[in-house]
Amino acid sequence: MIKCLIIDPAHPSIIPLLEKIGVSPDYRPDITKEEVYDILGDYEGLIVRSKMKLDEKLLAKGEKLKFIARAGAGVDQIAADVLEKRQIKLFNAPEGNRDAVGEHTVGMLLCLLNKMHLANLEIRKKQWRREENRGYEIKGKTVGLIGYGNMGKAVAKRLSGFGCEVIAYDIRKNIKGDENGRLVSKEELFEKTDILSLHIPLNDFNRALIDEAYLSGFKKNIYLINMARGEVLPFKAIRKALESGKVIGAALDVLENEKLDTLTPEQSADFDYLCSCDNVLLTPHVGGWTFESYNRINEVLVEKIDIYLKALESKS
Repeated sequence: MIKCLIIDPAHPSIIPLLEKIGVSPDYRPDITKEEVYDILGDYEGLIVRSKMKLDEKLLAKGEKLKFIARAGAGVDQIAADVLEKRQIKLFNAPEGNRDAVGEHTVGMLLCLLNKMHLANLEIRKKQWRREENRGYEIKGKTVGLIGYGNMGKAVAKRLSGFGCEVIAYDIRKNIKGDENGRLVSKEELFEKTDILSLHIPLNDFNRALIDEAYLSGFKKNIYLINMARGEVLPFKAIRKALESGKVIGAALDVLENEKLDTLTPEQSADFDYLCSCDNVLLTPHVGGWTFESYNRINEVLVEKIDIYLKALESKS
């Protein structure tokens, strides 16, 4: 029986799901990096979330590895080139948390446009300020999405009933528009966007892609949402765009550096500025992290593992 090491906390369903397809799970959510180095050679499978980077040095210890499964969407912490070289299959599960990301994006947008986060705090202080909390509607605006994969499409689907236009820009040739969102050129994205929402993976091309120059290219002043990876949108770029008024308000589920006790002096100054802004809404990277998605991610991963293992078996 194929043995699979699980090194991050997972929904309890992962164990029976793996056993059902003939995989023996070793659930070790408290394992240390040093321990992973010591025992990885005993396993054909590895399931991870975000505990550690899977670099070439660590992967060299997994001599028997047939597959690695990432319990989530992003695979930026995994050395994909090493896996390709060694013919180790890599799985992720964007289908498992795309619905959660779609809902969270719309929730943050509604909160930001209608100042709900501010009004709630003011009323608790017995401040009844109606005019100051007058908001804006999504209807009639153009929402521009950068990235139109699983996450972008989920957002567009949920926006379809709001009476807004959804356009999307994606450099991948295999991505198509649909009834909820229309693919456009970068020029049209810059021309029409009122609300910009980021849904791209982190890679060498996208790192710090949305910088001050990029944001200044939009014709209108925009609302900005980042549900992708913090490193695609540096602290400095957000601050400069807020200060200039190019960004009217920002909703951020991810940050350039999410280990807040390790911020550099420059990052710390920019982060403090963001925290001082009433037009900035922050959540702790929970956009895809609902109770439902926690389980659904397992179902998606195990289904992919099952298909892969059956294909391997049929070849042997």
